[in-house]
Amino acid sequence: MPTSFSGARNDPVPPREKTAGAGRRGGASSEIHGPHPGWSDEDLIRECVGGNEQAWSALIDKYKNLIYSIPLRYGASPEDAADIFQSVCLELFAELPRLRKTAAFSAWLITVTAHQAFHWKRKHIKRAERERTDVEAEELEALPTVPPDMIEEIQREQMVRDATARLPPRCQEMIRLLFFVEPAVPYREVARRLGLATGSIGFIRGRCLRRLQKTLQQMGF
Repeated sequence: MPTSFSGARNDPVPPREKTAGAGRRGGASSEIHGPHPGWSDEDLIRECVGGNEQAWSALIDKYKNLIYSIPLRYGASPEDAADIFQSVCLELFAELPRLRKTAAFSAWLITVTAHQAFHWKRKHIKRAERERTDVEAEELEALPTVPPDMIEEIQREQMVRDATARLPPRCQEMIRLLFFVEPAVPYREVARRLGLATGSIGFIRGRCLRRLQKTLQQMGF
C-alpha cells in the first residue's frame, strides 16, 4: 500500500519510451524537457500526453495534496485515502488524452476524486452492514453532485499551494513548517532546521507571508 505521494514510484507513469520529439515544445528540440514551476496545467497535460514522464511526475506532485485531502473529507483513513489516491491517478492517466477543457482541470480533478471517495464511502458502509432507511440506501446508489462551494474551497487551497511553490525555497519550507505541519513546529525548531537565529524567524516569516500575499494577488486569489 503506498505511503508516498511523490508521483515518481507508486503512481502510474506513461509506458512509452522517450522518443524523439515526444516532449518537443514548439519544435525547438527533440529532447524531453523537464517541467518548471511556470508551466500551466495545459503545458503539463500536453507534455504528459506526449510521453514526458517528468511532466507526469510534476502534475501529480502539484495536485497530490488536493487529491489526498478529499477522501479525508469523506472520513477515509490515511490508508484508504492512499488507495483512493492511486485510483484517481489511474483514472487521470487514462483520461488525460481525452481531456478537452484543460483550463478547468482542477475542477474536473476535484469531481473525479470526490466520486472515487463517494464510491469508497458507499462500499465502506455496505461492508459495515450499517442499518439505514430506504431513502438512505437510494442516496448511496446515486452519484452525488459535488457542491460548488466545496469545489471553490478546494481550488482556493490549491491556489495557496501553487503560490507557495513559487516562493524561494527557504520561504516555502518556513511556511510549510509554520502553517502546514501538525502539531505546529516551535520557532526554535524552525530556526534549527533552517539554520537561522530564533530571533529572526518572526521577521523572515513576515517577509515570506508578504511575498505569498503578493503572489496570490497576481494569481487572482
